Amino acid sequence: MQHAHGVAVPEDLAEMCRPGVSAVLVYDAQVGILAHVRDGGAVTGRIGAVLTAARAAHVPVLYVRHVSLPPSHLGVAGLRTAMAWQRVQRADEVRAVFGPQDAHTQLVPELAPVGGEPVFDKLGMSAFVGTPLEAVLRDRGVGTLVLVGAVLEIGIEPTARHAADLGFLPVVVEDACGVVDEAAGQRSLDALDYTFASYRGSAAQVVAAFGG
Repeated sequence: MQHAHGVAVPEDLAEMCRPGVSAVLVYDAQVGILAHVRDGGAVTGRIGAVLTAARAAHVPVLYVRHVSLPPSHLGVAGLRTAMAWQRVQRADEVRAVFGPQDAHTQLVPELAPVGGEPVFDKLGMSAFVGTPLEAVLRDRGVGTLVLVGAVLEIGIEPTARHAADLGFLPVVVEDACGVVDEAAGQRSLDALDYTFASYRGSAAQVVAAFGG
């Protein structure tokens, strides 16, 4: 650990992810999303290992999940985005793909929250937009946000960037972040590396940093 100007500056992943200054964010670990990632069973297992180690070390665990508004309540941006994702040409063909009560919107049972761990619903890609995530992390004195879940190239990359802009140290656990398209996932990692927007490591490294 380095010290400069009254600030303790971590030098490596173990120091960044130590209990007391870190939290784990489980991103969109939903039935209808994890079903589409490559090697989903192995990814789910590694996420579970990170969560087990975090809970044992009293590292806070938080969740976000993606939900859809009824089309009748979407605006221009919402309708345009939904048209693109749903591959439809007309705004009146848009439907609510991730209704809050739909079975595929729910978190997979293997990664279910325990002990009252909060689940924040979101409409967009960054986990910070429209949720109290930042306020919760600030109140806990969290400096490092450990990211696991799915999908790396869709929502985890913008969340990591947003976290960095807010002054957090985002750590992408690359083998515990599911991808749909391997090339796109690699481009996301490369882009994050190029802009120094985040740090990355393996599930095993994070588990060790938590004391597991």
